[in-house]
Amino acid sequence: MDRFASMTLFVKAVELGSFSAAAEALSTSPQLVGKHVRALEDHLGVRLLNRTTRRQSMTDFGRGYYERAKHILAQVETAEGLAEETKSVPTGRLRINAPVSFGMHSLSPCLPEYLKAHPQISIELTLSNRAVDVVDEGYDAVFRTGELADSGLIARALAPYRLVLCAAPAYLQAHSAITHPLDLQQHECLGFSHTELRTHWTFDGPDGRIVVPISGRVMADHGEPLLSAAVAGVGVLLQPSEVVTKALASGELVGILSAYHPPTRPLNVIYAHDRRVTAKLRSFLDFAVAKFGR
Repeated sequence: MDRFASMTLFVKAVELGSFSAAAEALSTSPQLVGKHVRALEDHLGVRLLNRTTRRQSMTDFGRGYYERAKHILAQVETAEGLAEETKSVPTGRLRINAPVSFGMHSLSPCLPEYLKAHPQISIELTLSNRAVDVVDEGYDAVFRTGELADSGLIARALAPYRLVLCAAPAYLQAHSAITHPLDLQQHECLGFSHTELRTHWTFDGPDGRIVVPISGRVMADHGEPLLSAAVAGVGVLLQPSEVVTKALASGELVGILSAYHPPTRPLNVIYAHDRRVTAKLRSFLDFAVAKFGR
């Protein structure tokens, strides 16, 4: 029998839980699926599945073989799709995830331009500050800030994320002067609960790197409520530049400590290593790098 076909049917049977479900998904018969799996076991000389009339489960060897076979099939699919993808028109639905502030203020305003250039693409965008699972949650591309863990994902680097320290003029007039980062310990600091910004802020300046413990009466897991509080004079704000640009331009907020700069944070767009880079995904990755690259 065709070993590649047998491998394909075995992987599908494991993923869907039965020969009948695999047969239905691949438009064949449960008997043929079983025949291929048995032929694969005979070829390997090792049992892959423990089968009863009610259920099936993988053997220890079968579990390891399944993981490797799945990876091989993904690589074959990628290789066979290269020629097709080089000449195909980007089409289909893209599932994208991004941090809330970046998604609202930077990404969303650019998406109409991308959609206009690719009329056969549709987009499903979700915004969240948690680290979504790219594979399990079925995303094509995810924007992520901060250092990346060694997760096997593929990343394309974008321009670093820049934070800005600012406050409302009324707040600054009513409180003691801020001439050094350590002065912030005496001020109401608006904490961002999703990251280390909830407890301490870091600055690079003439006297090196300074880590300042901060506290305040307001904390939120999105930048927009903190922006509203800052404009109302509640406290000092440290948020990405895209969140505060308009308020700085209008004078509702003013920059503080120009000689000290919060370290930039990496920004990447990532996708799964075993996901075929289709024309639609490639077009979006190229767009993201062109818009938000270095």
